[in-house]
Amino acid sequence: MDWRTVNFDWNRARAFLVTAEEGSLTAAARALGMAQPTLGRQVSALEDELGVVLFERVGRSLTLTPSGRELLDHVRAMGDAAGRVSLAAGGQSQSVTGLVRITANEIYSAFLLPALVEKLRREAPGIDIELIATNTAVDLRRREADIAIRNFRPTQPDLIATRLRDDPMRLYAATRYLARIGNPRTPKALSRADFIGFGGTDAMLDGLNGLGLSLTRRNFPVLAGNHLVHWEMVKQGIGVGVAPERVGDAEPLVRRALPSLAPWVLPIWLTTHRELNTSKRIRRVFDLLAAELGR
Repeated sequence: MDWRTVNFDWNRARAFLVTAEEGSLTAAARALGMAQPTLGRQVSALEDELGVVLFERVGRSLTLTPSGRELLDHVRAMGDAAGRVSLAAGGQSQSVTGLVRITANEIYSAFLLPALVEKLRREAPGIDIELIATNTAVDLRRREADIAIRNFRPTQPDLIATRLRDDPMRLYAATRYLARIGNPRTPKALSRADFIGFGGTDAMLDGLNGLGLSLTRRNFPVLAGNHLVHWEMVKQGIGVGVAPERVGDAEPLVRRALPSLAPWVLPIWLTTHRELNTSKRIRRVFDLLAAELGR
């Protein structure tokens, strides 16, 4: 290869890639942790180096030009290769200091992980933790996180997954709400209650009816797109909601809406990238999470 023909800055290529994928300079700057003007200068400098216009600027929005679209796949391949290099290097790290990023859904992040992070900080103070609380599955292969706690088994062959246990989910409601609707003691009676939906109602509706309830969409007058908001609405007596057993049973403002009803069971999987499995700090965090969450 004639390296003299590679006459552009690869960091500027990364700026172009992230801007194209995020859709705006503001979002790209946030993703890269840099100032928006700096990012904009990098993109403009790449355009000067390559002699092409990559984006059309209309107001505050950016649209890829034909040249930008043609180059994007090539730059994306460079980004994937850079990610693999980073993974391979991270997997060889024998240091027990540095950053480990953990991702989990909002309810686990808020109620289960803080105590584990505190324990980890006591036992391994050289390890810094970033907790990514999201209900969206982030991409471990692209280093969006190092370790993921999920309720489904990943299928990608380059990920390592350990099933820790099954997590029983139960129906909860504020004590005063249950008293207001007559403290239902049968599935038929509970089927007349209001439920707090999470996002769309279909999956929750099907799951609860599979447990013996007879619900329709009319049973879901309130929806929440966030686990913590959903749980706060339950505590405030708005209706019946779903929470992990260990979270719901520990909350004094609520009780099980129908204790005799079988739980809705979700598996807990702990996942990391195969190449990170040889990193001492990743292994330390992974093992602690596996031991504590698996109880």
